[in-house]
Amino acid sequence: MKVEIGNNIIVFDVQYGNREKLSIQIDSTGLVTVKAPKKTTEDTVIRAVEQNSKWILEKLYTISELRKMPKAKEYHDQEKFLYLGKEYSLHELIETNNLGEEELKNSLKKFYISRCKQIVGERIKNYEQQLGVKPKAIEVVESKTQWGSCNSNKKITFNYRLSMAPVEVIDYVIVHELCHLIHMNHDRSFWRRVGSILPDYKKRQELLMRLGHYMTL
Repeated sequence: MKVEIGNNIIVFDVQYGNREKLSIQIDSTGLVTVKAPKKTTEDTVIRAVEQNSKWILEKLYTISELRKMPKAKEYHDQEKFLYLGKEYSLHELIETNNLGEEELKNSLKKFYISRCKQIVGERIKNYEQQLGVKPKAIEVVESKTQWGSCNSNKKITFNYRLSMAPVEVIDYVIVHELCHLIHMNHDRSFWRRVGSILPDYKKRQELLMRLGHYMTL
């Protein structure tokens, strides 16, 4: 959903659940989430965002400024790293006892590569069936510029750092690359095919753009 506040637009998600009060949360990537009781009306949600707009915009500005100054990761037990869209302390992801910084970094990288292979391998099957395609090869690689790629030989590659992203983002990249087996260019036919499988693909694109800055070692 969106709310216009002066010259600003606040984009936010709404999650309804078994709760008594409405709350607004903003995570470290700038994702605004309104958590509301099940029967809350849309007008009530919008009014809550409008009433808290000053705080929301200030928080989003702060996050935006922090993005301009990437903080180098530190390798100790309590440093936070993303996995499937959530933050975990390093020791929750890998064994950290008696390991030096370079060993921890290498171990964490191996963790992400292994999980990416597993996640992609499990989730790609369903989309292959839906699209009626089958890549000749699938590989998990390290890349600083691409989340995924597909070449003329029908080989698809995925960036191992995708395992840091939420599942809906991983699925978007999977569908995106599979659709290149049908349409190699990003023409209208390509995007129509992506949209036929993931109608909300633009939202997933935006989430990947917001998170990509943080999906790093």
